[in-house]
Amino acid sequence: MQVKMILPALTEAKSPFWRPIKYHLFPPLGLATIASHFGPDDDIDLQDEHVEPLDLDDDPDLVVIQVYITNAYRAYAIADQYRDRGVYVVLGGLHVTALPEEARAHADTLFLGPGEDTWPVFLRDFRAGAPQPRYRSRERSLVGVPPLRRDLIKRHLYLVPNSLVVSRGCPHHCDFCYKDAFYAGGKSFYTQTVDAALAEIDQLPGRHLYFLDDHLFGNAAFASELFAGMKGMGRVWQAAATVTSILKPGLLEQAAAAGLRSLFVGFETLNSENLREQNKYHNLNRDYTAAVQRLRDAGVMINGSFVFGMDSDDETVFSRTVDWAVSQGIETATFHIMTPYPSTPLYERLQAQGRITSTHWDHYDTRHVVYQPMRLSPAALEAGYWQAYRDFYRWEAIFRGASVKSTWPDRLRHIAYAGGWKKCEPIWDLLIRAKQVNRLLPALEQVLASFGEPPPVTRVAEF
Repeated sequence: MQVKMILPALTEAKSPFWRPIKYHLFPPLGLATIASHFGPDDDIDLQDEHVEPLDLDDDPDLVVIQVYITNAYRAYAIADQYRDRGVYVVLGGLHVTALPEEARAHADTLFLGPGEDTWPVFLRDFRAGAPQPRYRSRERSLVGVPPLRRDLIKRHLYLVPNSLVVSRGCPHHCDFCYKDAFYAGGKSFYTQTVDAALAEIDQLPGRHLYFLDDHLFGNAAFASELFAGMKGMGRVWQAAATVTSILKPGLLEQAAAAGLRSLFVGFETLNSENLREQNKYHNLNRDYTAAVQRLRDAGVMINGSFVFGMDSDDETVFSRTVDWAVSQGIETATFHIMTPYPSTPLYERLQAQGRITSTHWDHYDTRHVVYQPMRLSPAALEAGYWQAYRDFYRWEAIFRGASVKSTWPDRLRHIAYAGGWKKCEPIWDLLIRAKQVNRLLPALEQVLASFGEPPPVTRVAEF
């Protein structure tokens, strides 16, 4: 069977603010995971439009397209083109799960939710000539799932080809999170076996890893056993975790001893009323400064995530957030305009209040305002968002953040990491055009590996 698997480009690529490096970081692991269910005689072509032009003139037996909200229109156009030629088209992903009735017009079969349990059933039905129009995931388990097809990934086109996911979902349920609907009808958080995760890590070349899990620390017992198994592998790696998990004693130190060097942390807002409003109770009454200090003590850099436009935000929120992040010595920050994704409690609440102002999915990219803010005008919110990026990544702010660090090596690493990410755009673009972005991976490894010895490991507390 000839199979074409496609990740269409996000349509924000047409924006003048498009940063190509963001979309040359990680390969499409979701499609590579689905591909593992095919047989050895199936011929699979996996294409990622972010890093290569698509070949749409072929005639496969089956086309599989992954749909996000900001690539939805592009995905539908590709699907329609193939279906017009009589090719069988399958659509899945977050947006399809959120809005199946919209997606139905562009597909022969829809997949709702993760596909570990439903994809083998579909393939059996498809080979028998009786595929169903819709498959919804119910049974959630990663036990026995075959390893993803890394042979289909064009490693040289990505800065971080060694990305992996060893768990699914998140144990928390924030109102603005797009993934709750994706995992509806079954477990919303589950993990691989530790042995399977370690086996996958062991097969990856080089030193650097990036865990794309929403919350790698979400199951403390699993994470502790994983980090114990990774200790001594000589890896340097990055991941994401919550403020709560950082403040718990033991697990962070164990991760650092196993090679953790950079962590994405969802601070989101400095306002407790905003946290309550968005059901992000696991951040309430948490000492953000203490969390930052624990990460610094463990030798772990921080990518802080912040969201603007919640109902308690006014025009002071931008400068207050940036000033706090810089004063804490946070190396990199990711800012977002609050975005009410379809099917989330946030969307339903704002829709009931008559505050949704656009359903043009291209604008649901956390860079545009698609609702009426409570204490800001849409123009002020967008302007403040862009100003926050400019202010945080000014050289003056980068040097001020670096000065918080106690040693010169830490200060230099801060400058190299923050400056390299935002101030070297021409270099990134040149390497991307030359298909050589992967050549900067050794430099990334060197920056991450330049940390001092982490503190001694203490026993992981039960939680």
